[in-house]
Amino acid sequence: MAKNYDAIIIGTGQAGPPLAERFSQAGMKVAILERKLFGGTCVNTGCIPTKTLVASARAAHVARTASKYGVTIEGEVKTDMKKVKERKDAVAGSSNKGVEEWVKGMKNVTVYEGHGRFESPRTVSVNGELLEADKIFINVGGRARVPAMEQDVPYFTNTGMMGVDFLPEHLLIIGGSYIGLEFGQMYRRFGSEVTIIEKGPRLIGHEDEDVSDAVKEIMEKEGINIRLDAHCINAGKHPEGVEVIVDCESGDRNVSGTHLLWAVGRIPNTGDLGLENAGVETDERGYIKVDDQLRTNVEGIWALGDCNGEGAFTHTSYNDFEIAAANILDNDPRRVSDRIMTYALFVDPPLGRAGMTESQVRKSGRKALVGKRMMTRVSRAVEKGETDGFMKIVVDADTDEILGAAILGVEGDEVIHSILDVMYAKQPYTVIKRAMHIHPTVSELIPTMLGELKPLE
Repeated sequence: MAKNYDAIIIGTGQAGPPLAERFSQAGMKVAILERKLFGGTCVNTGCIPTKTLVASARAAHVARTASKYGVTIEGEVKTDMKKVKERKDAVAGSSNKGVEEWVKGMKNVTVYEGHGRFESPRTVSVNGELLEADKIFINVGGRARVPAMEQDVPYFTNTGMMGVDFLPEHLLIIGGSYIGLEFGQMYRRFGSEVTIIEKGPRLIGHEDEDVSDAVKEIMEKEGINIRLDAHCINAGKHPEGVEVIVDCESGDRNVSGTHLLWAVGRIPNTGDLGLENAGVETDERGYIKVDDQLRTNVEGIWALGDCNGEGAFTHTSYNDFEIAAANILDNDPRRVSDRIMTYALFVDPPLGRAGMTESQVRKSGRKALVGKRMMTRVSRAVEKGETDGFMKIVVDADTDEILGAAILGVEGDEVIHSILDVMYAKQPYTVIKRAMHIHPTVSELIPTMLGELKPLE
């Protein structure tokens, strides 16, 4: 006989636990399943551990460049990778433990530690038991994509890098987007030689060209090797460790190093859920198809987080929870289409992005205005000695509403929110332009930039 619940939640990523808590508070009987690590990607192999590593790498960089601030450090700055890993493990481990204790302490919630699989549209099996509910939520996340290689070549993904407690002599990274760039700068600052290999003509190819060029300049200034236009990538063994064959337009065809990191995107963990038994549809990449309320094609089944293809970020996953809870419990018709896409690239300095890129605005045919200010003209950046990057904003010329913005520079990941919130309020850009901001900050130059808008040609 199946055990009956009001709701079954498969996965404890950023959407699952808070949804279980809301249901618990509403008096619903809930089953939540976790097959491996509580907290999902963000807590265990994503945001929390990697940004902890980024902080250690920045500390090494600041110490190594202290002389430009008039600070003398005697001797060579070295990185103790075992202690770096210990710090990362402590921070991520605390979060993992916190999620597990939170979920297991919820009233009316039963935790199953095992792999869940659909047996029908209303039943899920786990550890030999059959669970049944009228509401089932899939929150299974994703994992790194690794293309099939012709040879058996040792490699890391972002998950495997979490176990590294040594300094790779020469780290080869295939993929020039968020994960590749963050790990590349991180390990360069730890002391590794780093080569980033990107198939496309530029880094982070879906960003505007000026953003890509500026990030490339930042990476190269720190001594990172960049290989673009790598049209035919293939990895093989080498006496040094690993060799990547790259059919590039210039430079050596072969790049050798001691270790290899694949950072070429992610795929959803949907292949072993028995979705076919429930009739749940996926797209050609394996992402579960959902509507604007995150409902699948099967009544009573929702998909939240990375597995639905609606955003591969912690904040989009948490927002998925908010949308589902609002519709089911609060009679509040929130939608996926309500949100404005926003994210950050956590290199140093960081990139904060919100809304449309300049390229997207151009393709839309809108009449628009654009403002841009280099960080060399931001006093706070000058004072801190961190003047790489720029701020850019695009405005609809007819409505005066902000269409998008990019802030690549010191504190750009925080400053972007002052623009994002005005976008959500659907207020004209003049709201920020007329605001009095604190001096000296990065944000204070946003009104100035908005006062210098020019037609987007």
